[in-house]
Amino acid sequence: MRYAKAIVLPVFTLLLIWALNRSWGSVPAFGPLLSPFVGFWQNAESVNTSDEEISLSGTKAPVTVIIDDKAVPHVFAQNDHDVYFAQGYLTARDRLWQMEFQTHAAAGRVSELVGERALELDRYNRRLGMGFGAEKSVKAMMQDPRSRESVEAYTAGVNAWISQLKPAQYPLEYKLLGYAPEPWQPIKCAYFLKYMSGVLALGADDLNMSNVLQKAGPIVTADLFPDYPFREDPIIPVGTKWDFKPVHIPAIPPASVSAVGSISMNWAEHDPAIGSNNWAVGPQKSATGYPILANDPHLTLSLPSIWYQMQLVTPTMNVYGATMPGAPGVIIGFNKQVAWGVTNVGADVLDFYQIQFRDNRHLEYWHDNRWKPVTRRIERIKIKGQPDKVDTILYTHHGPVMYMEGQKPFAKNVPVGYAARWIGHEESNDFLTYYLLDRAANHADYRKALSYYGAPAQNFVFADAAKDIAISPNGRFPLKWKDQGKFLLDGTNPAHDWQGWIPAEQNPHVKNPPRGFVSSANQSSTDTTYPYYINWQFAPAERGTRINQRLTAMQQATPDSLRMLQNDNLNLRAQQALPVFLPYVRTQKLTAEQKKAVDILKKWHYNHDIAEIGPTLFTEWMRQYMDGVWRDDFPTTDSTTLRYPSFDRTLQMAEQDPTAHWFDNVTTPARETIGDVLTQTLQLAVDSLARQHGAIGESWQWGKHKATRIAHLARLDALSALNVQIGGGAGIVNATTERTGPSWRMVVALGPQPKAYGVYPGGQSGNPGSPYYLNMLETWRTGQLNELLYLQSAQDKNPAIKRRITIKK
Repeated sequence: MRYAKAIVLPVFTLLLIWALNRSWGSVPAFGPLLSPFVGFWQNAESVNTSDEEISLSGTKAPVTVIIDDKAVPHVFAQNDHDVYFAQGYLTARDRLWQMEFQTHAAAGRVSELVGERALELDRYNRRLGMGFGAEKSVKAMMQDPRSRESVEAYTAGVNAWISQLKPAQYPLEYKLLGYAPEPWQPIKCAYFLKYMSGVLALGADDLNMSNVLQKAGPIVTADLFPDYPFREDPIIPVGTKWDFKPVHIPAIPPASVSAVGSISMNWAEHDPAIGSNNWAVGPQKSATGYPILANDPHLTLSLPSIWYQMQLVTPTMNVYGATMPGAPGVIIGFNKQVAWGVTNVGADVLDFYQIQFRDNRHLEYWHDNRWKPVTRRIERIKIKGQPDKVDTILYTHHGPVMYMEGQKPFAKNVPVGYAARWIGHEESNDFLTYYLLDRAANHADYRKALSYYGAPAQNFVFADAAKDIAISPNGRFPLKWKDQGKFLLDGTNPAHDWQGWIPAEQNPHVKNPPRGFVSSANQSSTDTTYPYYINWQFAPAERGTRINQRLTAMQQATPDSLRMLQNDNLNLRAQQALPVFLPYVRTQKLTAEQKKAVDILKKWHYNHDIAEIGPTLFTEWMRQYMDGVWRDDFPTTDSTTLRYPSFDRTLQMAEQDPTAHWFDNVTTPARETIGDVLTQTLQLAVDSLARQHGAIGESWQWGKHKATRIAHLARLDALSALNVQIGGGAGIVNATTERTGPSWRMVVALGPQPKAYGVYPGGQSGNPGSPYYLNMLETWRTGQLNELLYLQSAQDKNPAIKRRITIKK
């Protein structure tokens, strides 16, 4: 027996070593991950306060990098090439896996990393035309010497970091997934832009609206889905005069909606919580006599953090702000003269065109009374542990036909047999906009920079030391007839094509309005007098309205005034709706627990604070209420999907037409009224919450119910921040939901010397073993801001400076 054990144990050990050091399908080998020499143990970091000298080939002159107490690099270079080289190098040092993973996703290459389970995601991104658009954009970048130099230098800097990495130094995620970094290329910068365009410019309801139109008819559809909300406070103030003569505006063609039947599609709607706030107060409202600007972009919260702070200094530039790993330059920030920030416009820049092929060979399609050739794009998808898959995508002049008959769309989010016309397919050089903003000195420079911008369309807010403030919903907007793209379009009719572009100088814009501030929160860009069509729907108005209420009343504003506004938790929707809804509730039909819920709502002051129960009740009640009003009239089935009218339109109906037949549930013999619907849905809401949390009490508190989650990009709970207790919510100025929220908060006070503050939920490092991975989370959670260290020279002295790095050739 002793000999048997002596033989079995070494054999078992050898088998275990063999098993741990080989991949099993898409599962990576665990041996390297556990190795004390190259595994995750090597990723532990401590605070480094030692100065350092680095020798790198690729710079033209020495570069000084100052690292502050938040691990933010302040780069002092003697020329543009070197500052972008250093930016690429330093960003890769802290965020390499994030940079590469996001560009792999945009390029449809995740299957290379995780195997076949990502195949349909990769097919979707390729069929959407991410690669097609990235190839056109990188060509545009390389045509301008300024953007070419920045992208090429950034690329060289990333590769300088990658080239000296040893397997033991690979970021943890490479070890977990069992692969190695590859050289960076300029097209990866373009892929990153397409990735962001996908996040912010893929909202479309064309199919659902076509199904609504077919079911309800044009009169009802126009009534329930109006082109302008009942309540609105647009970004460009009402009454602003347009100082231009419009170019030709396309007329609405006859039979402007293609005759389509209901199509099975469960549209994965663009998350309405992804949006943002920005504003600037003018000198007349500021305690300093200079403008103050604020911005907090709302995106899916993730780790590593979406943004990476950096200061970039050359003889022609001294800019600080939030950069995006994968792109050169500062995206949101300030220099000595100007500050700027962005929010998403939500323009209608994705349309679907029904394609008529000549025959089953799919070589030609019918358009403008003639057959036109189809272009084929071959996509080879590498799959970890399996043979490559080859996909053939058919392109028309509209764009790619993403799915053909017999193919199942990924997440059912695209109509079959339709071509996608998307702004992401267009050639653009958006890096040039940020290159110029980083160096801007005044309003004229800001306007010049915006003229180069394409997508995703953004509301660019601006302030400068000359005491100007401005805002512009800006991007490359298609020239369309009114409501073009509200429904599916006819791909055979040239009148349904995009008819060109709104001239950049005629994009909406306002400078120094009489009210003394500018702001945006993704609401309607303008009032109805703007001559061009941008979209028929935007984000609900409550957030923008609340911001404007606060800014209108604000006097002697300070940076802290704007910080507190960023943390405003008032639910304007609840403030408007509850006085209308609560009187209709038939309390005699309620249980004691349900009556207690009504009493809580009556006493609630509409704040989405952590300890409040009112937000939990209101949010669930309104979800049930919208279902209760509209589900019987606009049901989603396996064969047809429809959408509901907006909450704004539903509240308008309750206020102005409470006897409307829409309150009756047509699937029951009874004749329901608004009181029946509100009472029944309140009961459902309370019962649903009781099943989740038990009897009404502390477990119903908003922070516990919402349980904000900041997930790691690889969806690894161990590397995520779970159950973050923070207020706010969808439609609140502090727009922190379960998964989305302010990804970067910034406040900049302009003046002879700018003072700025900012924070994001995470830290500078993408390494979970670093003390700078989550070090800013608590500051963000509690609504505070860090003062941003804005240095004037590499010789500046400041207690926040922790070490210096010299990069030499």
